[in-house]
Amino acid sequence: MKNIAKGPFILLTSRDVYRNPWISVREDKVIRPGGTEGIFGVVEMKAGSSVLALTDDNEVFLVREYKYGIEHDSIESISGAIDGSETPLETAKRELKEELGLEASEWIDLGIVNPFTTIINSPNYMFLARGLTVGENNPDDGEILHTIKMPFSEVVDMVMNGEITHSASCVLVLKAERYLNQQN
Repeated sequence: MKNIAKGPFILLTSRDVYRNPWISVREDKVIRPGGTEGIFGVVEMKAGSSVLALTDDNEVFLVREYKYGIEHDSIESISGAIDGSETPLETAKRELKEELGLEASEWIDLGIVNPFTTIINSPNYMFLARGLTVGENNPDDGEILHTIKMPFSEVVDMVMNGEITHSASCVLVLKAERYLNQQN
């Protein structure tokens, strides 16, 4: 492998350590900007989309689900991995329908968040969904979701009080609050 510049780093070698359908882990040997050698472990995960579904009465739908990695329940916005050639918006629409049985007539793109930018590459696209209609949900096998519907102002408080800790959900809620305040 020829040395490759990556920003201020020089990549000397790269090797795959682990791979499954959702994540890959690699170890890169680099020369740091100061001239010393070092390593980076990089986790690449499928990109995803998160949705905050807002009713006309300013209530939002969240889900509570046990998350294996953190070993406890987490309250979150609807989220899921982008499949194949789906766009982030197509993923958001699919996940909202699958997990909550909701469809929306208005979709507001609230940007992207990158969690843990030093070692994890997993962009998450964020959307605010409005003009909701209720239908049948159809969660994936193995998903045990508990739907929560509550006033948006209480959800903002939950983010600020540390009751909601999922990073994409936190950013999405705060961006939605800013967006909605600017619209009023």
